[in-house]
Order: sequence, then structure tokens, then C-alpha cells
Amino acid sequence: MKRTSKYLTRLLAVVALAAAVVAVIVIFSSFKNESNGSNNGGGKGKSHQAKEHKEAKAPHRTTAKTYTIQSGDTLTAIAHKTGLTVAELQALNPEIDPQILIAGEVLKLR
Repeated sequence: MKRTSKYLTRLLAVVALAAAVVAVIVIFSSFKNESNGSNNGGGKGKSHQAKEHKEAKAPHRTTAKTYTIQSGDTLTAIAHKTGLTVAELQALNPEIDPQILIAGEVLKLR
């Protein structure tokens, strides 16, 4: 290969990499803006939306100390059933692999 074609190939590779990085940043920032509530439908502020979100979760929190995993359960489904977050379940049960839940295993809820 000629020296100039190697140079051109390397230059195009750098430009393509830079374009990919810019595309990822643009996509990430658009998702971030959507999740931050940039579309405030109904004129509600962030604090009002956060308050409604907390009120919606609070009533169904369980008082049980443990949960026995059933066939077909996922960590997300268990979190919805018990009123805990997935992060709380993982913190209380660090030995549990969220990808491999075995029916009959007992999870701590407190």
C-alpha cells in the first residue's frame, strides 16, 4: 500500500471514532433530558411530580420480613409486590444473583 493511502485510512478511522462518540453523547443527553422531566405536561414542577411519585409507592410496602421466590419471579416483580426497590432488595440480599433466581429461595425484606 502507498503511504498516502495508509495515512488517509487512519485519518478516516479517527474521524469515524469521533463521530461515534458525538452520536453517543447526543443520544445520552436526549434520554437524560426526557428523564429529568423537560416535558412538564400540565405545568407541574419537579417537586410536585416527585411528591406524587413517592405517594404512589408508599401505600403498598409490605410488613413481611421475608419473601419466598416463586417460579417465574424476577427481582423487579418482587420489588413491585413488596413495595421495595430493586436496589434495596439487592442491598439486603447481596448473595442473590438477580439473573438467576431459584424458586424456594428466601429473600430478606428488612
